[in-house]
Amino acid sequence: MTTTKARFCLAVLRNDRDEILLLRRAADDSFAPGRWGLPGGHIHPGESPDETIARELREEVGDAVRCERLRYVGPVRDTLYGGIYEIHLYLFVCHGGAVRLNEEHEAFAWVSRTAYPHYPVVGGIDEDLEYLG
Repeated sequence: MTTTKARFCLAVLRNDRDEILLLRRAADDSFAPGRWGLPGGHIHPGESPDETIARELREEVGDAVRCERLRYVGPVRDTLYGGIYEIHLYLFVCHGGAVRLNEEHEAFAWVSRTAYPHYPVVGGIDEDLEYLG
């Protein structure tokens, strides 16, 4: 069995136009600088996946975005990095509110299925989206 290097939660936020929210990582970030990804992050010791995703959404998109949880999948193992990461995936539908980014990100975009392939995304995002359908 593969040893778990880290545990993460990621959220796909979908709006009423069936677009998903992508966040562009800061250019000076140590992980995937300038790449587009999903809101989420590390699960802290003693924190549940549900607590983690709530904290990460507050930190990365702010309190004003009103979201309703539709689906949870996890934990799953990544296939891109040899199964060393445990990932908890969430799908939310958002009913409005303004996105407020933190310092980890420099831009956001609501992206349609047809526009998505034109965004340079963080490795593994395509697989995460497939898990959630």
